[in-house]
Amino acid sequence: MATVTFDKATRIYPGSDKPAVDALDIEIADGEFLVLVGPSGCGKSTSLRMLAGLEDVNGGAIRIGDRDVTHLPPKDRDIAMVFQNYALYPHMTVADNMGFALKIAGVNKAEIRQKVEEAAKILDLTQYLDRKPKALSGGQRQRVAMGRAIVREPQVFLMDEPLSNLDAKLRVSTRTQIASLQRRLGITTVYVTHDQVEALTMGDRVAVLKDGLLQQVDTPRNMYDRPANLFVAGFIGSPAMNLVEVPITDGGVKFGNSVVPVQREALSSATDKTVTVGVRPEHFDVTTDPATGVPVVVNVVEELGSDAFVYGTAQVGGEAKDLVVRVGGREVPEKGSTLNVVPRSGETHVFSTSTGERLSD
Repeated sequence: MATVTFDKATRIYPGSDKPAVDALDIEIADGEFLVLVGPSGCGKSTSLRMLAGLEDVNGGAIRIGDRDVTHLPPKDRDIAMVFQNYALYPHMTVADNMGFALKIAGVNKAEIRQKVEEAAKILDLTQYLDRKPKALSGGQRQRVAMGRAIVREPQVFLMDEPLSNLDAKLRVSTRTQIASLQRRLGITTVYVTHDQVEALTMGDRVAVLKDGLLQQVDTPRNMYDRPANLFVAGFIGSPAMNLVEVPITDGGVKFGNSVVPVQREALSSATDKTVTVGVRPEHFDVTTDPATGVPVVVNVVEELGSDAFVYGTAQVGGEAKDLVVRVGGREVPEKGSTLNVVPRSGETHVFSTSTGERLSD
């Protein structure tokens, strides 16, 4: 197996003066599952294609283990890629699809059959080995694509949105299968998705990209608890973190009728008269005291059984702001009613309004 290093890797497409990927710096440990996530056009697929050798690298370097692969052709990189559209040969059986790369490499038939059968067993595909792809469901085809990658025993797996063609329920079960399979095989994996729930549930670490620039790379827990800037704070988490610009006051920040205590160091490093405070939906406490809370007029309630999300409007800093509050599934408010909420102490995030950088610990 191998480590993967992006060393200030840059890709500028012909005819463009703005890099699609700008000086990407990430070190991926041997056997690690790293997820690249971000909105469309952020450079995540380009980064993966640079690692695969499908895109030129215009600056910096890419290494797999001790080898500099920056300018090596894809076939010499010892990688296996799983695509969004499966890319299976329709005229071949599942077994032939899975073993095709080994056949091209001149491996003997008995060894190919053994490796294909081992991979099929792992992926629960044994009974489908003689079928053609058209006779399989989307989830089964995706597993065949995974099997084709596994039999090659590469140093690195590259996966480009492999679940986006599956329905919601199948996507959840397949992502669990992929994550547990990767843990079992221990092969270094770089996985691209635009779905941040997928990123948080699958990755050992998550790298967030925006406009070709790396915003933060961290464990899912750290990224959720300590987003590095406003973009990461708003992108990671579902529903998204509430981000509200509020004035600085003595002892903290003014949030509606209440003063939320904030570390003095965070406020002293603020260069503006206001800061942007982030509160996750689950970190609001509902209060019956109108003198302390922020009144939120309930517009829509999403009931999820165990809990519910209240989408409402509040007056904060003299402006109407949309807020999302998580409440218990048994105490769901009526539409049009008013909830008084207070941000939970110690669970707020403070960001600079002008730079977007995190100020609080």
